[in-house]
Amino acid sequence: MFSKISRYRKLADVTAPDAKGRTLAAKDLRLLPDVAGTFRHTVDAGDRVDQLAYKYYSQPLQWWNICDANSEFLSPLAMLGKETLVTTRFPVTIAGTPPWANMFRALRQKLGVEEVHIEEDVQLVPKQVTVAGQTITAMVEQFSRAVLVTRNQLLVSPPDLAAIITTAGFQVGPFADLDQIGLEIVIPPKPIG
Repeated sequence: MFSKISRYRKLADVTAPDAKGRTLAAKDLRLLPDVAGTFRHTVDAGDRVDQLAYKYYSQPLQWWNICDANSEFLSPLAMLGKETLVTTRFPVTIAGTPPWANMFRALRQKLGVEEVHIEEDVQLVPKQVTVAGQTITAMVEQFSRAVLVTRNQLLVSPPDLAAIITTAGFQVGPFADLDQIGLEIVIPPKPIG
């Protein structure tokens, strides 16, 4: 049963089987509308979807329009950078062959670590080299590596993870969370009605 102001009330009724094979009444999928507006909002640390709806629509209960327009996010919390699971980027350096296996094993054993990935970037940088008595500028490869750890921020902190990576033999640079703060989200046109 939906209230008369529910966005689901006008959806068609369908039947769907449950796990035991019984036929149950349900509502059809609510298709997300195409967003025609191009207005964008830069996410700030204090943002909440109801406050954004009030700011842009003068109607805090219209927050779901903003969520629909940003369907790439699985939840309003993810859209505003407040998800419990966050990814932290740890730049790392090491001389010689990196001990990736030791680091992966140690990180995956830590309670609260969901995923571990390596990000490797190769850039060509100019370097002065001497060839046959002449100094020339050659383009040489310069590697930069980072460890991306998706973690439950309620269970494990970045300094704890940096300590694990350091113990595995790496030098860890300044780490940062990869989140929505400072990035833009779409604010659709004001709803009619």
